[in-house]
Amino acid sequence: MTLPTPSPTTLEDMQSNIIARVNACVTHANKQLAINLAQPTISFNQRGKIAGCARLQSNTLKFNPVLLVDNYAAFMSEVVPHEVCHLLAYTLYGRVRPHGKEWRSLMSQLFRLTGHTYHKMDVTKVSGKTFPYVCECGQIELSIRRHNKVLRQQQRYICRQCSEILQPI
Repeated sequence: MTLPTPSPTTLEDMQSNIIARVNACVTHANKQLAINLAQPTISFNQRGKIAGCARLQSNTLKFNPVLLVDNYAAFMSEVVPHEVCHLLAYTLYGRVRPHGKEWRSLMSQLFRLTGHTYHKMDVTKVSGKTFPYVCECGQIELSIRRHNKVLRQQQRYICRQCSEILQPI
């Protein structure tokens, strides 16, 4: 019986393992589906709260290095297959809903995963600055992007609970 490989300790090792996992997922899919998807270009420059992103037309995958460090196991088991299936769905079916039936079918068929639209990772380290707004319900935080739209009078935001326009504090 082989012992489980210990988790890598450096970001570089984690990134190498992610690249190997992507390559293994693509190879597995090519074999199972009798297709020839090229190995995608991989980068680790995804920012914000997004764990990973598939750029369909350029066959590129981007991963968030900050979330990778704190969620290595989730990246290996779910994020990588999730993003690979986006590339596969585009290759096989063209433009379809990002998490539609084609994508869900590939997640299930190839990787025996349910596939979720959003991750549940702690994003505290990657959350941007927020600004307090108020309505009848109380205080609500808006992102800097939304705050700037309010300041430029391009947008007004309405509370989902009380339907009142949010006002900056």
